[in-house]
Amino acid sequence: MNDYQKLEVWQLSKDVCVKVYKLTENFPSKEIYGITNQIRRSSISIASNLAEGSGRRGKRDFLKFVGYAIGSANELETQLIISKELEFISHKDFEELIEELIIIKKMLFNLSKYLNSKL
Repeated sequence: MNDYQKLEVWQLSKDVCVKVYKLTENFPSKEIYGITNQIRRSSISIASNLAEGSGRRGKRDFLKFVGYAIGSANELETQLIISKELEFISHKDFEELIEELIIIKKMLFNLSKYLNSKL
């Protein structure tokens, strides 16, 4: 599967990443190498792992990268929770991103199940 850009989960992941980058522009400057960097890296990693995995040889390799994407989604969720508790993001922004992230995680889980069934 080389046409990862047609995957709805990739599109949603990319959109969440863009939102995260815009949102973190307002984080304290002292956090640029801390949570700002971490939250950006985990958000970009979701879509990036889907892209990389889709270019691999077979379903088994793709499945492995879908697993990495799930891990990155969990990291992002944790970092959003921490950012909210530190009051770096508003409750409204947090809720919107978490809702989208839950959808992405469900889609990743279903993609993982599908790929696993084809092995």
